[in-house]
Amino acid sequence: MDLHLTAAQPTSEERAAVDAELGAPESGWEGGLRGIEKEGRAAFGGQAVRSRRHLLLPVLHGIQARIGWISPGALNYASVRLDVAPAEVHGVASFYGMFSLRPRPPVVAHVCDDIGCLIRGAKALCAELERKLGPEGSTCAGGHATWLRSPCLGLCERAPAALVSAAGETPRETVLAPAEPEALEALVRDAVDGRLPAEPDVLNTLSVPQAGQPQLRLLRRVGKVDPSSLDDYRRLDGYEALQRACDLGPDSIVREVIESRLLGRGGAAFPTGKKWEALHAQRYLGRTHYVICNADESEPGTFKDRIVMEGDPFAILEGMTIAALAVGAQKGYIYIRGEYPLATERLRHAIDEARAHGLLGDNILGRRLRFDIELRRGAGAYICGEETALFNSIEGYRGEPRNKPPFPTEAGLFRQPTIVNNVETLINIPEIIRCGGAAYAGIGAGNSAGYRLFCLSGHVVRPGVYEVPFGVTLRNMIDLAGGFGGNGRLQAVLLGGAAGAFVSPGELDTPLTFEGTRAIGATLGSGVIMLFDDTVNLKQILLRIATFFRKESCGQCVPCRVGAIRQQEAIERLIEGRPLNSAAEEIVTLREMGQAMRDASICGLGQTASSALESALHRWSLFP
Repeated sequence: MDLHLTAAQPTSEERAAVDAELGAPESGWEGGLRGIEKEGRAAFGGQAVRSRRHLLLPVLHGIQARIGWISPGALNYASVRLDVAPAEVHGVASFYGMFSLRPRPPVVAHVCDDIGCLIRGAKALCAELERKLGPEGSTCAGGHATWLRSPCLGLCERAPAALVSAAGETPRETVLAPAEPEALEALVRDAVDGRLPAEPDVLNTLSVPQAGQPQLRLLRRVGKVDPSSLDDYRRLDGYEALQRACDLGPDSIVREVIESRLLGRGGAAFPTGKKWEALHAQRYLGRTHYVICNADESEPGTFKDRIVMEGDPFAILEGMTIAALAVGAQKGYIYIRGEYPLATERLRHAIDEARAHGLLGDNILGRRLRFDIELRRGAGAYICGEETALFNSIEGYRGEPRNKPPFPTEAGLFRQPTIVNNVETLINIPEIIRCGGAAYAGIGAGNSAGYRLFCLSGHVVRPGVYEVPFGVTLRNMIDLAGGFGGNGRLQAVLLGGAAGAFVSPGELDTPLTFEGTRAIGATLGSGVIMLFDDTVNLKQILLRIATFFRKESCGQCVPCRVGAIRQQEAIERLIEGRPLNSAAEEIVTLREMGQAMRDASICGLGQTASSALESALHRWSLFP
């Protein structure tokens, strides 16, 4: 403990930032360690205070929101309160892109320059901000604000996008999308003056072009109900599925999900029923079971989960509660992307409302069903979408993937059996319980059963989230969104996201099913369909994707850590016309590196980091 006390003592503001998350300690800074330990033991049934390490991420968020950065004094005080070595707290704080370990102004504008925004004006927006506010990272508005380029903010249907945050005792965040230079400059100055407005709700007008159409199932409530109203949710069939699930019982719930042939919608397409069955079989072994909703969608071009969280948050809670009943879990977590302030607010409110009305807690629906949900906010790390990295993040460690086996259903969160499903997967569960697994399996095509959400962006007339049964073609989807945008001359489509594949205009009649996309060497991935007209320089898009994977690699395993860097360097050399030996040899080396990453990386990030690049090199002669 002496190590803690040798660092600079925290200021009152730094203490307040930590205490706001943990509650005030019994004693002061110098003599309070004994009191803090006593406090921890009382709260956790006699276990050591280090049991609270899982609160590290919320504490770091609290510091950042109050002070504007993770200061040494606050970091040191957090380490004492949680009994975690300062070096470890620093290691965790430095891992996440949203946290700053250097002083910066309280108001920060994060301006997306990822691929979705890049082709819709982000370059011009950043250039104008440089002219008006100064270079990236410099201070403006009297030293009270700055602006920074950002990876994808998940607002691709409203590109270009910006997120403005204002630190203080009452921190605020809001997005501006589409962002114009004058409007963004005015928003920054309003934030400095303490007048940052709430985020506008645009789900009706822009993000869900199908809103209100009668054929919708997963999106049927979005835009038709008040997302903050539990009564509105119940008015349109809300919690009927949970009532039926309680009547069915755990065995029948799992059987219905298996019969539905529901495959995970997060990208891996693993059978949901098999996950649930694995935990269901262990429910009498005396171990704690967890249900986790993975809402950390950070794939460039992906925003479908955000739309559901903002427009129909109770559906996620209902799906999770049915899952908990099926697998014998009493605790759940929603791990939400840190760049989604409105979705976070909506989910937090929904959890409180459900708890207040007996739909979460100790006696749900009077059926002696016990289950509660905690919301955890990520902090800007794409890797935390990988389920084992997500576990580490919740537990208060760096978001680095674990080796498998053991698999999450055996040793997941806190090394206990855990199921992880993403938002879209979970909102399918009430539909399955309502209509029956066999009936649900009859929707779609082939082995791709049910409904699917797709994120259309880029050069398309009506960008947004669209719901269709599996089996429509890529051309059908583009027509549904109004056809080609931009100059009307389609050059390429990115299917499945940055970890997906580029497809050519000649492949638009491909059925959007798991097997249909596999036949052309592509993937549905996270549901991204991003269009590029022929004014786009695809080489620069490839470089931006390579840069994304280089920055987002956690660095834990050598194939990904080194491969992602070398991949980006090779693309840069090819673009600049200075390949090693020749362009043909450079491309051969690039493909060999991609194969090495696929074969030897610990997790899916390294295994798919070269997928989009290689698909483009296969379809076009970009570097003759």
